[in-house]
Amino acid sequence: MAQDITLSAASRATLLSLSNTQSLISRTQNRLSTGLKIASVVDDATAYFQSKTLNDRAADFSEKKDSIDQAISSVNASLEAVDAVDSLVRQLKGLAITAKAATGTELTNIVTQYNDLRSQIDLLTGDASYQGLNLINGTGETLSVSFSNLTASLLEIDSVDLTVGTTGLDVSSAVAGTAAASWANASAITAAIAELDAAITTLRSSGSTLGSNVSLLQTRLNFTKSYVDVLEGGASKLTLADINEEGANLVALQTRQQLSISALAFAGQSEQSVLALFR
Repeated sequence: MAQDITLSAASRATLLSLSNTQSLISRTQNRLSTGLKIASVVDDATAYFQSKTLNDRAADFSEKKDSIDQAISSVNASLEAVDAVDSLVRQLKGLAITAKAATGTELTNIVTQYNDLRSQIDLLTGDASYQGLNLINGTGETLSVSFSNLTASLLEIDSVDLTVGTTGLDVSSAVAGTAAASWANASAITAAIAELDAAITTLRSSGSTLGSNVSLLQTRLNFTKSYVDVLEGGASKLTLADINEEGANLVALQTRQQLSISALAFAGQSEQSVLALFR
């Protein structure tokens, strides 16, 4: 039958102190290795779930941040295309102005250049897609950007029509019947220049609208980035360990451990002194 070992009160107190100290050392070493003072619900349920809530919200906004960033790229692609179309229209206007003083073969060549350049507008707008979305190649498409989980917190950008035609850029062809027939007189060319001026105004308006949307998106993107940092910083305050403090704690605990071991040895020596009396 196993026999219980009886220890003195001093030895039992010292052993209990050693056990508690070892537990604290293990906890401190874990904090130093992970960098966390709250790693699970067991450590501190309230702080753990508060931190999780903040981190979850930060994750939600991080997803929104990515979509906002992509939306900016999409609108910027459209703005680049608007600038390119504007350049083409200005070249068309230059040809129309030149045509006023041209005759015969020279006028025919200008008309050919004009129509070739005009056809490039639709080709360019057709190429201005970003991830399958084209905001300038006709109406009907919408870029929808959500800023948060709130239903109303979003921006919708409708596409515009910058193709050649009465619903887009009303820029008539310089050919009607035979080559240069429509530009056979100065009044026809003046009408074409008026159309081009109207097209330039339309391009300015579209560019301004898209540009204001980019500005709004950039503002929301900057806010979202800062907000995510604040949320993650708040979560870290609840769970991260102070490495300097934990390092100092470890040194103090190791010192306490050595003192407890020494105290246990002293307690054993006093018992050995009693034993020596019976020799």
